[in-house]
Amino acid sequence: MISTKYSPYITFSREAWAKLRFNTPLTLTQSEIQELQGMNEKLSMKEVEDIYLPLTRLLNLYIKASQQLHTVTDEFFGEKTRKVPYVIGVAGSVAVGKSTTSRILQSLLMRSPDHPKVELVTTDGFLYPNDVLNKNGLMEKKGFPESYNIKELITFLTNLKSGDTKVKAPVYSHLYYDIIPNTYQEVVQPDIVIIEGINVLQTPKNEDKTLPSVYVSDFFDLSIFVDADEKDIQQWYVDRFKLLKDTAFTKRESYFKRFADLSVVEAEKVATDIWNNINKKNLDLNIKPTKNRADIIVRKGKNHSVSNIKLRKI
Repeated sequence: MISTKYSPYITFSREAWAKLRFNTPLTLTQSEIQELQGMNEKLSMKEVEDIYLPLTRLLNLYIKASQQLHTVTDEFFGEKTRKVPYVIGVAGSVAVGKSTTSRILQSLLMRSPDHPKVELVTTDGFLYPNDVLNKNGLMEKKGFPESYNIKELITFLTNLKSGDTKVKAPVYSHLYYDIIPNTYQEVVQPDIVIIEGINVLQTPKNEDKTLPSVYVSDFFDLSIFVDADEKDIQQWYVDRFKLLKDTAFTKRESYFKRFADLSVVEAEKVATDIWNNINKKNLDLNIKPTKNRADIIVRKGKNHSVSNIKLRKI
């Protein structure tokens, strides 16, 4: 454990972090882990044991403390109020492994002793539909802050944190590369909600200066940023693109079907161009600057395994 005087974080090496698992049981099998990992990730049992079990233990302790605070508040007011879900934000670049982190955490938290109901919502569903993006000249900026319907996302989170028993989130299809019309994910009385997306720690542009700024992260009880060297993330993106070229892109209904017949060399060039022209710019301008707003920073090495964890001091 490294705690520098002038840093807001305590930094744990992989080895030091792994020791904080204590007696937290591993409740996932190797086959279940394989189903949860990204298509170009090889997530081992040891990775789950060393990184995700201590993280789950910490989250459970935070959630328990939050529940105790809710009970104390009810006692102060002399009335019983509806408990609202504990909301965890997971941020990071395209291709860094946010989705895998979120799915692993969801599965482990669901298997906690009190078996909470854990929902995972991705902010992809709050992208504007392609026809709106095309109309406003934003298709080349898909994933940038301006391509999201932040007002709708804020409304969803407001309703969630207000204790609504059922809230709905739009659904996005990576196959069609678009919002699926009239299709929603229903979130019904969850105990924990994980909000995963590249934009969750970004601050919106407030056009009306007379209104107070409301950030997506204002609704989080805890936030996690998945981090890695940019050159590694780029390679993971290119590798994933080449895998998709031979799998999802070959489907007749795929938006990217035009890339299915590319050679390996051509696919690598196209993926690199997309990275440099879109994803790298978004990472540098809008995602990387939000890293130090997170409560926990999970730093990954070249082979996708986590090298260290930073935990914000309390």
